[in-house]
This record gives sequence, C-alpha cells and structure tokens, in this order.
Amino acid sequence: MASPFDIDEIYPDDGDHSLRLPRRQVGNSPQGVAVTLLADYTLRTRVALPSAAIVALLAETGVTTAGARTAISRLARRGVLEGSRLGRHSSYRLSQAAAANLSAGAHWILASTSSTARWDGCWTIVAFSLPQDRSAQRRALRAQLRWLGYAPLYDGLWISPRELTPLARARLDRLTLGAVTVFRGRQTALASAIHRAPIEAWDIEAISRSYEAFLRRWTPLLPGVASGQVDGAAAVRARTEVMDTFRRFPVLDPQLPVELLPREWLRRSARELFGAVYDGLAASAERHVRAVVARFADGAQPGIEAHTTGDMLAGVRGDENPAEPAQGSSAAESL
Repeated sequence: MASPFDIDEIYPDDGDHSLRLPRRQVGNSPQGVAVTLLADYTLRTRVALPSAAIVALLAETGVTTAGARTAISRLARRGVLEGSRLGRHSSYRLSQAAAANLSAGAHWILASTSSTARWDGCWTIVAFSLPQDRSAQRRALRAQLRWLGYAPLYDGLWISPRELTPLARARLDRLTLGAVTVFRGRQTALASAIHRAPIEAWDIEAISRSYEAFLRRWTPLLPGVASGQVDGAAAVRARTEVMDTFRRFPVLDPQLPVELLPREWLRRSARELFGAVYDGLAASAERHVRAVVARFADGAQPGIEAHTTGDMLAGVRGDENPAEPAQGSSAAESL
C-alpha cells in the first residue's frame, strides 16, 4: 500500500534545499484533506461513508466536486481507501493498512512533540554513496531518512541526535542494499571558525518561524473554541487545517536537543495549542460530520467518532508499533 502522504509536501525532491513551510499554509492537496477527514472521524471504527458525503465534506474545505471525486478514486487505487457499492451508491472507508499507518503516525506526532527524553550528546551518522543511475533509490533513501528524523550535514552524510532503532535499521537495509554506513559518536569541535556544527544541518530559524506562524494562526481562535462559537463546518475545517499543519512539525523538528536550540523553543507551546484546538472542537465537529453523512445515508450513521489527542496517544488495535510511524508516514505524514 502506498503511503497516504508524501515527504515532498515538506521537502523538495532532492532533499537538499531549505525546508518548505507546512503545505497547509499554501493550500493542501485534495487527497491529503480527504485522508485527514476520514482519519479524524472514522479511524477507530473504519466505518464506510457514502462517497457523496465525502464529496460534500470536502466541498466545505474548498475542494471542487471534480477534485474530490478524483482524490477518492486515486486514494482507492493507492490502497488507502476501500470501496463498496450498493445499487447506484458507493461508499469508501480507510483500508486496514492505512488505518494502522495513520494511527502509528498519529501516536508518533504527539510522542515526538511531547518527549522530554534527555540527549546523551551523541549523533547518529548515516553515510551513503549511490551511483547517479540509481536516482530513484537515492530519492527514496533521502525521503526515509527525513521521516526517521535525519538531515543532510553534507552531501551523502545525514545525521540525527537520536539512536537508530531496530525498525529504522530494517527500513534502511531494504532501501540501500548495503550501500550505507551507520555509526554513532560525539562531535569533536575544531578551533577553526569555519567548522560546521551538526545542528546546522537543520534550518533552525526557518523551523522557529514555522512555530511562530502556527501560534499566530491558532491562538486567536481559542476564545471561540472555549465559548462554542466555532461550530458546524467551521469546526471541521479548523480541525482539518490544524492537524494538516501540526502533523509536519515532528519532521521539521525531530526532537532536536533543547540544549542546542534557542531559549524558549516553541515546540511545547505549539503542542499545547494544537491540543486545545483539536480536542476543543471535537464534539461540535463530530456532530456536523454526522449530520452531513446522515443526508446521504438514509439516517444516522454509527461509527463516526471524532479522534482526540488521547486517541492519538492510545493508538488503535492492529498497530504493529504505535511508537513509530509506518514507512512513509508522519501521520508521519500521517493524519
């Protein structure tokens, strides 16, 4: 099954340029919005929704009817959705593999942005060399390294402050076929003024600006969330957008050591704000989704349940490893 999302939503194809701001800030893809909507309200139950209801919900986010139908069709071809038909009416639900992928990614999103694990001062280094005619393999390796929390310090030399897990090692083995070397150790600082610190593999200023933009966008909404003034389609849109934006932060800021970051790093503030908006709008958004689906399902549809941050941490049955995203996922790029 293909991943519901693509690393290129955040980073360019070659993985060596400056990071892109979260895609939602410049408009997300219909496929991404569709997956987020279905995960937000059906991840635990995998209930099938009428395709007309999915199209209607996507229309409320600005996706055209043609764009919505194309997105649903492509997601079904990729194995993200499963379709069924009753007479002239078709319905779709998340595939079991996609649900497990998304659930693991959702857990990873919150675990990565909430972790208080201390850094041991060491770096994991992945060095690889692939021939020019193996560009597809090189691109896949770079994408996977991004999802594993690595960044390029130099061409062909990627680093992370975290240890390489057994699952990550297995993924690299499948992608590199031995054309990679991995080791872990401490940096030896040089007296030269032109040496490059490992943390410089990440664009810290750009990540900080992304956090600041997230806080500017969502903090003014909190009074309306608390008072119940944000409801109906507006609640669904807000939850979709805040998820689409926040789920990218664990890739942009993969638990970078706070010892090496500017004071008052905004990772925790962004995490708390995300929870306040996402959970605060859950009940009103669920009511609206139920109402829209009921218009196309001849009455109330059981199994529509708004996902919360508590559900994200708990995961759903069938996850292989809820502590790490499935390959190509963030919520990894999941949710």
